[in-house]
Amino acid sequence: MRLIFIIKVIAYEDKYLEDVRDLLVELEEYLISIDKDGLDRMHPNYREKMALVDLEEVLNNHGKCFLAIINKKVVGLIMGIIPEYGKYDYLDYKCPKRGVITELVVSKNTRGKGIGKTLITTMENYFKLEGCEYVLVDVFAYNEKAINFYKKNSYHARMYTNIKKLTN
Repeated sequence: MRLIFIIKVIAYEDKYLEDVRDLLVELEEYLISIDKDGLDRMHPNYREKMALVDLEEVLNNHGKCFLAIINKKVVGLIMGIIPEYGKYDYLDYKCPKRGVITELVVSKNTRGKGIGKTLITTMENYFKLEGCEYVLVDVFAYNEKAINFYKKNSYHARMYTNIKKLTN
């Protein structure tokens, strides 16, 4: 028997702060588990502070946070901002207006049901309404699931960050 559910996407409301905290902790725990360099960590204040830091960034950068809800339970979120360019960015860049996805997480219990796709489409539509020409998103290199998800949604790599541990 196939279960039918309805995904409701809403703009963030303060009453869902604890759900946002839960999702961000779930994401960070996952990233820690796949970090081959062992650099990711969860500070004891992470749960308390990270959601507030992220939501403040959204507020201060013409952004949005959207929540995916199924049966009155938040099962996913996406945050995006529309940052200003730096004073001298125009010297070597065309500087098209762009949106930046800063967070995207779907609860592990509800992945594979189209929630991520629904959230990313919602954010892309917001960016389009705001006149953005591009969407940027940074993806942790070891997060192959996320890399594949974005590829399936027509995103491609433009930059790579390389790392090397220095030894004595």
